[in-house]
Amino acid sequence: MSVTPLPPPYRDLPEVPGLAMRHAWDVWGRDDDVGTINLLSPDRVAEAAGEVRSGEVVPLDLPLTLPDPPLFGRQAYRHEVFALNRHEMDDRLDGFHLQGSTQWDALNHVRAREHGYWGGRTDDPTGGPNGLGIDRWARRGIVGRGVLVDVAAQLAAAGRPVDGLAGHAITVDELRSTLDTEGVELRPGDVLCLRTGWTTAYRRLDHAARVAYAAAPTSTGLRAGEDMAEFLWDAHVAALCCDNPAVEVVPGDPAVGSLHRRLIPFLGFALGEMFDLDRLAERCHADGRFTFLFVAAPLHVPDGLGSPGNAVAIR
Repeated sequence: MSVTPLPPPYRDLPEVPGLAMRHAWDVWGRDDDVGTINLLSPDRVAEAAGEVRSGEVVPLDLPLTLPDPPLFGRQAYRHEVFALNRHEMDDRLDGFHLQGSTQWDALNHVRAREHGYWGGRTDDPTGGPNGLGIDRWARRGIVGRGVLVDVAAQLAAAGRPVDGLAGHAITVDELRSTLDTEGVELRPGDVLCLRTGWTTAYRRLDHAARVAYAAAPTSTGLRAGEDMAEFLWDAHVAALCCDNPAVEVVPGDPAVGSLHRRLIPFLGFALGEMFDLDRLAERCHADGRFTFLFVAAPLHVPDGLGSPGNAVAIR
């Protein structure tokens, strides 16, 4: 089986005109519509299938009703059950935000001001499709070797426990230290599943606390600096799934910048948020094995800006 070539190092990528940021628009061609999912080549998917040992399946999605209330101004959907006829039932959702719970950000979700979306596209999806919808990933699925990076457990073991709601900015060194402790060396095409402890902390809140939290959410997440973008790109990560609401730390530091802007429009990263990694963490720590087969099938919504995660880990 042929081996898929790797993209160039981050420092060899060209800079965006007028910005101290680098872009990968020419790595897979300006008409590319899947970004880092290109790294999930058939040879790497076949290799990842070897991670299945016991056949245990661990779902990675929160219930669609969480968080409750929804965050970032989104509204709760309405679920109606009704009779199609005397013998058959049906149901439907109204006001359903595709990114309201465990979710993927499509490449048309974030633009970098006048520089546009992934590949330099400047068409705004509110005016019609710009070729970067979630259906591009849905047509091929997201399958590869998953790696749990349990930073929450690593910091606690080091005597520095961090609340997932506290707004701690996770550094590259903390990621590397966690991987070293777990005994994992990253491979091209890995799907990183980052556990910050957010879902654990959120589940402990009562309803009144959740209402207050939704009004001003904070969360532990990745530091948004260029060194983080460089680390993730040079590790050849195919997708990054986090248990927190924004991947990066909230609130962010304007002096450091936006990790979403660095990763989505400029580097074509597949980002996922609010993945439920607690049970997976329990299973990984129980047997000391932090890699698995990651399988996700984003909803095939033509030109959609996001999708529920619809993901499982198979161990």
